Amino acid sequence: MTEHPRSRPTGREREPGPPPEHGTACGGPVPPDPGERVRPVPGDPWDLAPGQSWGPLGGFGAPGPGHRPAPEPPEGAAPGRRADDHHPLPDLDGVSDALALLAPRGSTGAPRPGVEAAPGASASGSPAPGDAPHPESSPHEPSSPKTPPHRPDARPPAPDRPAAAGTSAAPPAGETFPRRPARGHVSGAPAWTEARAIAAREGRRAPGGTRTAPLADALGHVLAEPLTALCDLPSFDTSAMDGWAVSGPGPWHIQDAAVLAGHADADALADGTAVRIATGARVPRETTAVIRSEHARAEEAKGLLHAERTVVPGQDIRPRAQECRSGERLLGAGTAVTPAVLGLAAAAGYDELRTVRPVRAEILVLGDELLSSGLPREGLIRDALGPMVGPWLRALGAGSVTTRRIVDDEEALHRAVADSEAELLVTTGGTAAGPVDHVRPVLRRLGAHLLVEGVAVRPGHPMLLARLAPGRCLVGLPGNPLAAVSALLTLAEPLLRGFTGRPTAEPSRIPVHESVQGHPHDTRLVPVRHTTGRLVPLRYHGPAMLRGIAEADALAVVPPGGARPGDALEVLGLPWTSWAHPGTEEGCST
Repeated sequence: MTEHPRSRPTGREREPGPPPEHGTACGGPVPPDPGERVRPVPGDPWDLAPGQSWGPLGGFGAPGPGHRPAPEPPEGAAPGRRADDHHPLPDLDGVSDALALLAPRGSTGAPRPGVEAAPGASASGSPAPGDAPHPESSPHEPSSPKTPPHRPDARPPAPDRPAAAGTSAAPPAGETFPRRPARGHVSGAPAWTEARAIAAREGRRAPGGTRTAPLADALGHVLAEPLTALCDLPSFDTSAMDGWAVSGPGPWHIQDAAVLAGHADADALADGTAVRIATGARVPRETTAVIRSEHARAEEAKGLLHAERTVVPGQDIRPRAQECRSGERLLGAGTAVTPAVLGLAAAAGYDELRTVRPVRAEILVLGDELLSSGLPREGLIRDALGPMVGPWLRALGAGSVTTRRIVDDEEALHRAVADSEAELLVTTGGTAAGPVDHVRPVLRRLGAHLLVEGVAVRPGHPMLLARLAPGRCLVGLPGNPLAAVSALLTLAEPLLRGFTGRPTAEPSRIPVHESVQGHPHDTRLVPVRHTTGRLVPLRYHGPAMLRGIAEADALAVVPPGGARPGDALEVLGLPWTSWAHPGTEEGCST
């Protein structure tokens, strides 16, 4: 297994000090060095500073406060290795493999899980040339099974697994154990893009209804059928400017009449004459052009009009059907009804629109520890999700949204889910496996079909999506605020898009300004701002933080392993922001 990629030290900032005399490669705490100052910076536990490393057994997280860089290898050690260095961390295959990593290096048996034997090393675990001999194993003695050292806090092996003492558990002959993901994965969780596709498909298969709404009530809805023009636009030749309608070459004799908007068809213009005309007025027959008022000079004494610029036939005249002809398709089904769409529909002759019936959503806020007002106190915290999720769902296209508080009780949650009439049910918290996490047990009791159970994304990996009945779904959000936002954009947004028939937007990709630390296996969603054509990651992006997303324009989709400066990352625009990459007409996908 290769070393995890690292980038800028966003998790901790370090100031140089004297070289340490002793350190650790596993990220464990060591006595503080007076010459080295470590300053914590709010951020994500995946961010590591130079010299820091992942924890033992494949665990991830910021090292302890006293972590220092590892010393240089002593003379005699193999190149690139320290005498006491660990092998690169492998993908663990279970508890037995994890325990095998703790066994002495000279123990008998197969190589440690996921670690290939060094050149010259035997299967019995003899050290390779250049390796310092382990104090418990002499290179002159044959390897023999050894009893692992006693650890007071060691747990006995599970009943169905053999104890591991320097070896990984081997399957019975002819059988193989199923491969398990490394620590940090959600077992069986789909990739982020796959989870979004599942949610979108589920939304599209829902039997959505339609309704006819007056223009005044259609704002924010979605067209259920294409919008076709009911008339030509414009319906007749009209003047694009205030000025003079003229016929033939000039100068022109001025007529006393004026042509105004909204009046009936005026008499045809005789050759060599001019008449005043207003913007939007119907152009008289035989009109050659319209001359703007500021480009003409009237000679009142002689009653003549002179043009001060060259007159081009047809100038400043909007011909009939310039924008569209009757029956022409203007917009497709699935288009969101914006104020501009309402204006176009009215101009094209519509009084009402056929729209997709809005999705009814209900939010169930779970947690006895949540306060709806006041300051946090005595183990109680303010509910941040209740005020946030409802408006966010409306911005994503939900219609009516109601919010209810539910105590940490399985029966109460069961009644709330069973009795709800909403097409989209959203729960906050309770998606993990804690003593009061009741969402999964309730879904099992209701016979729901779990479509997504965990996603390989950080934050928010415990999110879930379940089908309660045809056309009714539940999205389970994690309890941490930024993790809940991640789940909204991962599952709720494509689900609502499918419910309402809106097409999937083409993703935008914008270069990132600086390095972004990635998770070893999962996608990361990081709050960013769009500045001078680049994405600038924001500092406060821990799962429980909202400060970063409150300042953000979008979330950047960081692939496993991270991103380097200049890498183009997919962006998820927030519903209330709209911006495009300079030089393109492409905005953020949501």
